[in-house]
Amino acid sequence: MSEALDNELENSVMDLRDTMLGRDPDTIPLDEIDVAQPALFQADAFWPFFDRLRKEDPVHYCKESQFGPFWSVTKFNDIMEVEGNPRVYSSADGISIAPVNTSALPVEMFIAMDEPKHGEQRKTVQNVVAPKNLAELEPLIKERVGTILDSLPVGETFNWVDRVSIELTTQMLATLFDFPFEDRRKLTFWSDVATTQPGPEGLVKTVEERRDVLLDCLKAFTELWNDRVNQPPRGDLISMLAHGEATRNMQPYEFLGNLMLLIIGGNDTTRNSISGGVLALNQNPNEYDKLRADPGLIASMVPEIIRWQTPLTSMRRTVTEDTQLRGKQFKKGDKVIMWYVSGNRDEEVIDQPYEFIIDRERPRHHLSFGFGIHRCMGNRLAEMQLRLLWEGIMERFDMVEVVGEPVRSLSTLIKGYTDLPVRLHPKKVA
Repeated sequence: MSEALDNELENSVMDLRDTMLGRDPDTIPLDEIDVAQPALFQADAFWPFFDRLRKEDPVHYCKESQFGPFWSVTKFNDIMEVEGNPRVYSSADGISIAPVNTSALPVEMFIAMDEPKHGEQRKTVQNVVAPKNLAELEPLIKERVGTILDSLPVGETFNWVDRVSIELTTQMLATLFDFPFEDRRKLTFWSDVATTQPGPEGLVKTVEERRDVLLDCLKAFTELWNDRVNQPPRGDLISMLAHGEATRNMQPYEFLGNLMLLIIGGNDTTRNSISGGVLALNQNPNEYDKLRADPGLIASMVPEIIRWQTPLTSMRRTVTEDTQLRGKQFKKGDKVIMWYVSGNRDEEVIDQPYEFIIDRERPRHHLSFGFGIHRCMGNRLAEMQLRLLWEGIMERFDMVEVVGEPVRSLSTLIKGYTDLPVRLHPKKVA
């Protein structure tokens, strides 16, 4: 991508970012609604926009946005239809609403591929979360949960995102990659840089700065690759990629793309659900009382947290041939965005979707992990980490109290948090 195009993209982001924020979605002409604005998600102000689209125009066309024209699919069953038809709705042109090269690097990743290449590369690393490996990881995660929770200051205010959410998930990532443990926070930094918008409020100010950071990531992992490829195969992700038949000849930017996929997938879903669960229980104190009375509800609470949070807002597909959905005509090459955050609040499919209910009858009936061939392969690992964390919390603390406003991520892709101030209340003695 040329420097001029980089600058044009940055300027368009700044020009269009806030045009919906602070406006009443019911008074905006329907064809002017643009839900793909990072500021809407940072302000947690997008919900009424999706409510209106689900009700009045569930397959909605936005003709002008900072990311170009796109279709929004906002209802649960319509999203399932798109996910279930990868021949017509392709992933090969990218899976986020942002242009493929916003990092100014031509990265590739298997989640942004169609069959058969997608399946071949995914199969290479899928065993890292096989049931046998999860069973072996469980005591390690439980031990780390205990160490983290026991190190927290009781009765003092601290940032839950940094001390717990990031720390637990980054330790897990370092283990899965067999990445130098003392440098594990680099994984979080690289993930955040890849998923937030460049700009004055972002971690990086420009597209060029983002590119340089991601090249540092590639350099670090290339050194690990060169080490693993000359050793017998092992059980970590880098060794799996280095020795896998479908991945051992990857070009550097394809390696980087798959690294970012695995880092973001292993970090953001769990990390932001850890924070989102604490916030949800504080916003719904009756559910927190219910949990204190019966910690056995953790098993059903965990998938409800993941639905409630929906840490990945959306996924993009590109239409491969003229088709239609709900009577709307899609043209070949059209960009289609499946908004999971909206589908998970679809009242026609989910009973009381805006209610956080930790003992739902079907708590796993949600879209947060996707559906079909691209369903998140680490979903059971994410659930296990959340379960073990909440078991540890309930053993030690009467309450994790939120004592300030959360600070949310500036991103259209990741629905997450950068700061959640909390105070711990010790377990009451009977």
